[in-house]
This record gives sequence, structure tokens and C-alpha cells, in this order.
Amino acid sequence: MKKKLAIIGAGIAGLTLANFIKKNSEHEFMLYEKQDSLSLDEGYGIQLSTNSIKILNLIGFSKIDNKKIFHPKGLDFYSFKNKKICDVDISQFNTETNKYTTMQRSTLIEFLKDDIYTTHLRFGKKIKEVSELKGKVLIKFDDNTNDLVDIVVAADGIFSNTRSFFEKKKNEPKFKKAIAIRTILKSKSELNIDEERISLMMGSNCHVVIYPVNRNKDLNLVCIIRNKKYDPDNIYKLVSKIVSQNNIFEKVLIGNLKSWPLYFTPQILPSTNSKVFYIGDAFNGFLPTLAQGAGQSIESAYELFNLIKENKTNIQNTYFQTRLKRAKIVRKRSNFNFFVFHFSSTFMQSIRNFFIKFLVKRKRFINSYLGTVYKN
Repeated sequence: MKKKLAIIGAGIAGLTLANFIKKNSEHEFMLYEKQDSLSLDEGYGIQLSTNSIKILNLIGFSKIDNKKIFHPKGLDFYSFKNKKICDVDISQFNTETNKYTTMQRSTLIEFLKDDIYTTHLRFGKKIKEVSELKGKVLIKFDDNTNDLVDIVVAADGIFSNTRSFFEKKKNEPKFKKAIAIRTILKSKSELNIDEERISLMMGSNCHVVIYPVNRNKDLNLVCIIRNKKYDPDNIYKLVSKIVSQNNIFEKVLIGNLKSWPLYFTPQILPSTNSKVFYIGDAFNGFLPTLAQGAGQSIESAYELFNLIKENKTNIQNTYFQTRLKRAKIVRKRSNFNFFVFHFSSTFMQSIRNFFIKFLVKRKRFINSYLGTVYKN
């Protein structure tokens, strides 16, 4: 049966779902974005493992300009003093067509918006009121327009405004007491790393991830620092905590630094309305320490699309149970990584480094810890 959908939020999750509906179904849809435009500046980098690249290739991602993306072959672990601990070959999970890929977020947004922008995307749309009418959902926007749809898909992020209209039980995101700082490097800046690989440096109450985002080998640097408060006007005070552990970062963390507080979703709750679905961060907000945020947005959109396309019965429960099982795996590993990466005790760091060196040589462990996520 032909359905009409309202997708709320034009981020990676919403745009991915919109592409699948447009290219692979007869359903009607409109994508609503509360901002006045899409953010297409250079933006920060994202990592997409083979699980999400396989999905994107179904909507033509394999045709993207190779100069705009990169395929790192491995992950190198370092101490914060640039001493290499060990490495992992992440290309072992690649296939000929589906490869671990890094890029700038804007590159993916540009790709996803191409077939949607003109006729299926409306800007400046903020929900004012929702109600049910003759078995459908009536959405009223604050610009006095409305839409009557069969299905509402909330893809508007971890602080989902849509969720507040449909759910009585609060599930407010919680501050992880950690701050992320990002910049784009034009060179490895004396860091003594392999700029064709992902580099993970683990320090006291912080860690840094650096990876190439295109064929020019521009490097995306993200630093996660534990801190009880987020004060965007005093980011350089946080930077001093990094520099004190390795003064090379004084030459790196300069200029136009972007920062944001890290939040996570405390519970994973189902929708209480059979006509309303949550995808991406609106379903569950992950910590970035497994680099699966964008990937899980893509996966959740694809899972929901298949259920809607096939007109499955009891879609709500099937979708939630499938997504819950997957989200728990990613969440558990992300939380564990956050804990392990930030040991402040040198003794604990030594023990951690010993076990990392031991475990990365065990194929069974790598297949279980990473393969379970990457090859889904």
C-alpha cells in the first residue's frame, strides 16, 4: 500500500532514508528541516566502515569522486608521547566494492542531497503541534503550513524536538563530562604519524584521533577531553591540558578550533506511537569512540526503509527490536573504548597497552570486537 511519510531532519539519517524511498519505492515523502539551509562548509570528518558503505553503494555512492574520500588501511595506537604501541589492519574487513572510508561530512551530505534538494526538501520547518486525524498524523508547523501523513520519521538528532511531541516519558540526553575539539590539519605537523592511516593517541583523561579525509590527505583531528563543564569561551584552557602532555600539540591545536560537549542517550526507548519512528541519533546518541555515529544513522534509515517498502505487519516492534539489538552492541563497545582510552594512571596505561598489543594479534578477538560491527 502506498504511504506518505514526513521525515523530520535533513542530516545523514534523514537524507539517507529519503534517497532510498525516492529511488526504490512508490511511497510519497517530504523532508522537513528546521534550519534555513544545509550546512555544507568543510565541516568535520567522519569514518564509515564497510557496514555503512555497503548500504550507501545501493544508492550510487560508488560513483563518488575518489579525490573527495580516502580508504585508510589501518589503525595505529600511540601513547601521547608519540610512541607507537601497535596497529590493526582494518582493511581485512574490506571487499572489492565496500571499503572502510573517511571523508568530510559535507562530502556525504552533498552526495545525499543531490536527488532530494529541489522537490523533496523544505527548510525553516519547525513543528508546532501534532494530532491524529482519520488514522493519520497531522503535523502543523510554526509557519502555518501542515502535512497529513501515514508515517512520521524523526531524524532530528539526539535532542530530537519531534520526540517531545509524541513521548510522555522523558529521555533527556546526558552530558558525558567530556568535550570534543576539532581542527583540520594540512600536514602531519611533526606528529610523526603515518598520514595514510588512522592514528589514535591515548593520554591522561583524553585521547586524540587523526585521519585523512581526502586524496589531498587533509587530516581531521578530534581530541576528546574529560572535563566537568563545557565553556566554549575557554577552549584554550582545555588545550593546555593536552599541550602539557605533549608540547607538539601547541603547534597543532591553534587557529580555528571547533568544540562541542559530548552527550549520550541514557536509555533506548521504543516509540509509543505505531506511526512514529526514530532513526539516527534520535533513536540513540552514541559516544564517538567507535566511530559509528554516521554509520548507525545510515543503518537505521535502511532498516526502516526495508520494513516500510515490504509493508511488513507490526513494523514498529520489528524495527525497534532489530535496532535495539544493534545499538546495544555499538553502545557497549563505544562506552568501553571511552573508559579505556582515558586512563590517568601510568600503571593502568601500561597494563592497557600490554593487553592491546596482545589482543590485536588475536584474529578471533578482532573479528568479535570489530568484525561484528563492520561486517553487519
